[in-house]
Amino acid sequence: MGSVSLSSVDLPSVSLMSASTYDVEVLSQSIVELLAPLGGIEHFVKPGDRVLLKPNMLTGGRPTKECITRPEIVYCVAKLVQAAGGNPFLGDSPAFGSAHGVAKANGLLQWAQKLDLPIVELHGKRYNLESQPDSFDNLLLSKEAMEADVVINLPKVKSHVQLTLTLGVKNLFGCVPGKMKAWWHMEAGKDRQRFAHMLVETAQAIDPDLTILDGIIGHEGNGPSGGEPRHLGVLGASENVYALDRAMVDVLQVDPSQIPTVAASQRLGLCPRAIEFVLQSPSELCIDNWQLPEKLMPIDFGMPRVMKSTFKHLYIRFIKEPMAAYAQR
Repeated sequence: MGSVSLSSVDLPSVSLMSASTYDVEVLSQSIVELLAPLGGIEHFVKPGDRVLLKPNMLTGGRPTKECITRPEIVYCVAKLVQAAGGNPFLGDSPAFGSAHGVAKANGLLQWAQKLDLPIVELHGKRYNLESQPDSFDNLLLSKEAMEADVVINLPKVKSHVQLTLTLGVKNLFGCVPGKMKAWWHMEAGKDRQRFAHMLVETAQAIDPDLTILDGIIGHEGNGPSGGEPRHLGVLGASENVYALDRAMVDVLQVDPSQIPTVAASQRLGLCPRAIEFVLQSPSELCIDNWQLPEKLMPIDFGMPRVMKSTFKHLYIRFIKEPMAAYAQR
């Protein structure tokens, strides 16, 4: 996919740029430069807006393996939102444990405290998804995400043993209540395309105003948590989460047909055929030999695995985390 003339209309804009460090002073300036061609943070956030920041907060179990969006990214974006007059809050619903517990384990809590940034556990409310005749209707989605004035999606670039790659669309699965995620897997059955369709519909429902992709250091191999860190040196941003995912697939030189969420967004007519690259193009940022999972796992969890996943979430959320907090008193 090549760069398109700035005179073209109705093309989604994707901002890509080289970025090599999480040093907050340098990173903050990089994000300002990244967003400038899109109108800056002021284009997305108005004074008084309640702004959900949705990072990838998969787990607190591997804090040195780049499994989550880096705290420095969240900090810098939150600071920009505050400067624009918005009221940011950090929200997620991790598959295991609580948002607060995962944030503490990964060092995000201390960054949030510097800005008095609330960390909110996302709670489900039943919404009817009517975008497609065979849609997964009446599923639980985050009330906080659906009712926020602005949603800023902050995914991490990672390989994924079920979906090959996880980027912006997949990150919005975090807006499904934690213990419900395994049940969604069971609902989708063994059909990877059907599951990806469900993820794209979730993204449609949440409809993020802005996605900023953390690709400075990614997580390759048997992700989303069983792989290894890989320096990529890339930041990306767009109002169009499908266009940004498509662009990052080109950066990684992966066949888009291998990525179920990208393929689903193309089938549904959401992924654009042409993109306007307003800073750098994927060809300028290409990554060689990105490691995909050695073997893909089934989408279908099956009832025993669903029950095990649900009980693990409840154990961490209501027993392990409270006991750890009590022991530190």
